[in-house]
Amino acid sequence: MTTYGLLVFDDVEELDFVGPWEVFTTSAKLRDDADTALLLAERLDPVRCAKGLRVLPDRTLADHPPLDVLLIPGGRGARVAQPRNPVVTGWIAGTAATASWVVSVCTGAFLLHAAGPGRGRRVATHRDYEDALAEKGDVTVVRDARYVVDGNVVTSQGVSAGIDSALWLVGALHGRDHARRVRREIQYDPAPPYLADEPV
Repeated sequence: MTTYGLLVFDDVEELDFVGPWEVFTTSAKLRDDADTALLLAERLDPVRCAKGLRVLPDRTLADHPPLDVLLIPGGRGARVAQPRNPVVTGWIAGTAATASWVVSVCTGAFLLHAAGPGRGRRVATHRDYEDALAEKGDVTVVRDARYVVDGNVVTSQGVSAGIDSALWLVGALHGRDHARRVRREIQYDPAPPYLADEPV
């Protein structure tokens, strides 16, 4: 059984946690519901995300089962408010010490750095914030990889890259064939109609 804990907070970027949530819960379904995914927050109050989506946490930081996977999403909250919140950074540090895997998506790498587990690591983050993260020191920002694995820490570039890192992780946990089944189930085969780097 794998227990996934996904941190949520005000101004969290929606797809940073919803994308991995889809991967983890689909993986659980394909494993006959052997796994559990939980949204965790400092309080049980509704969380208002960066684009206005509101979500209800399942459990608080003070009341949840042991986690095998800890996921830290990004967004403005991960860059501004939460790195200065000792309750959250302390919880991340303590939980990361016992989790098998620690994952960040997008600018969640800033919060992972503030809490400690991201320091001294090779990490990825959103392309617009790579320089700002590098300036914090004690971190090597990898700029040309969609996701980076350094020991038991997995970090990914912006927003949708969290789906890629989550698929890699379920493959590491439950095998590549299982990860392929998850990918087929969610029909994840990106073929965008417009290329991001085309001239405007």
